[in-house]
Amino acid sequence: MKTKAINLIGVILLLPTITFSTPTAGSAKFQWIFENIVLVLGLLVIIAVFFSLWNLASAIMNQKIDELRGGESIETIKKGPSIFKKLYDKSWNLIPMDKEADFDLGHDYDGIRELDNSLPPWWTYTFYLTIVWAIGYIFVFHMSDIGQSQSTEYAVEMEDARIAKRNFLASKPDDVNESNVIFVGDPEALEIGKTRFILSCAACHNVDGRGGVGPNLTDEYWINGGSIQDIFKTIKYGVPQKGMIAWASQIQPSTMQKVASYILTLQGTNPPEPKAPQGEIYVREEPIQVTEAIEEEQ
Repeated sequence: MKTKAINLIGVILLLPTITFSTPTAGSAKFQWIFENIVLVLGLLVIIAVFFSLWNLASAIMNQKIDELRGGESIETIKKGPSIFKKLYDKSWNLIPMDKEADFDLGHDYDGIRELDNSLPPWWTYTFYLTIVWAIGYIFVFHMSDIGQSQSTEYAVEMEDARIAKRNFLASKPDDVNESNVIFVGDPEALEIGKTRFILSCAACHNVDGRGGVGPNLTDEYWINGGSIQDIFKTIKYGVPQKGMIAWASQIQPSTMQKVASYILTLQGTNPPEPKAPQGEIYVREEPIQVTEAIEEEQ
């Protein structure tokens, strides 16, 4: 037991050295093993179970052959125990039946006797392995630059997803609806939105968004919601009961997205003689950043 403990301590002390000396390709493999630990351990368990069943089947077959021959088989005498049988015996370290009386604790439960068996070596070595693995995991993912922590990996994947979503929407400009529309803040897109707003919306909302027949678009009050999704939906389907037509048949979805984005940039511009607030206050989670070019033009 003392020798096992010394070996375990030696492995733990050598682990940082092994990790530091691992090249980039090796680090990638090392990280892959950590990320797929369930798969690796599953394969090891399957291999161990296979060898155990194989050894058990071989033992049963040899026993049956011995019984039929009336003694020990010739093959067993010639070859001796197989390597799998030796590994099996070492991994379980079972007490021979003729020595069980020395380990009997004197407890009998319906004919089942309790023996003072030690833990199987396969179990204890697996426990030692989990300790070494935990130390390696902490070092790789929390103390070094080899692996990413969960929070860092989450942030990276969220950023990758955001970029992928943006690229996907950019590749399909007219595949925009009220569920996936996002604010577009580049000056070119906002200029297109402003041009279309003046052409189609200024008659009711005024050129600067102060309101007229329609509500004021420069304050923080909104009748039908003030998010980019709400504004896009209002433009798309209109508000028939208030006299606003649906623009879905006249304006492309990508253009409606730009108009909705431009309308958001009007908030807080404080035009002269604005129409009185209507609706309810809408509080944004993130303020809309108006570019300098748009501010100057307003």
